[in-house]
Amino acid sequence: MKSHTDYLHFNIPERMGFLNITPQLEDSLAESGVQEGLLLCNAMHITASVFINDDEPGLHRDYKKWLEELAPFDASPERYHHNRTGEDNADAHHKRQIMGREVVVAITEGRLDFGPWEQVFYGEFDGRRSKRVLVKIIGE
Repeated sequence: MKSHTDYLHFNIPERMGFLNITPQLEDSLAESGVQEGLLLCNAMHITASVFINDDEPGLHRDYKKWLEELAPFDASPERYHHNRTGEDNADAHHKRQIMGREVVVAITEGRLDFGPWEQVFYGEFDGRRSKRVLVKIIGE
């Protein structure tokens, strides 16, 4: 069995943003030489996410609005106890929990085996600094 590891680095200039990382995952897969197996991709920061969905701008705007309604940004310590530690990103932790930490994608005949319209996205909820994403590929 083969194993291949990559680390992707992102610095989203806004506090919240989504980036289609499918091309980078396809590059990692090509480098790995794996034809049949699994690709694990996970955000290595507790205020960022990796998820699968459609690459449609209206949907991304809807996500941002929905997430902000569920866990609004509020740097004050009154709304979120976490912010009493001196942080201002409690909302980002909640947003990450909703959107998820990782995805696993099947590899079939050397390609990511997606359903229609599926793409992999990096979700940032406390941006403006460098963060990492792990890509781990295993298989034959």
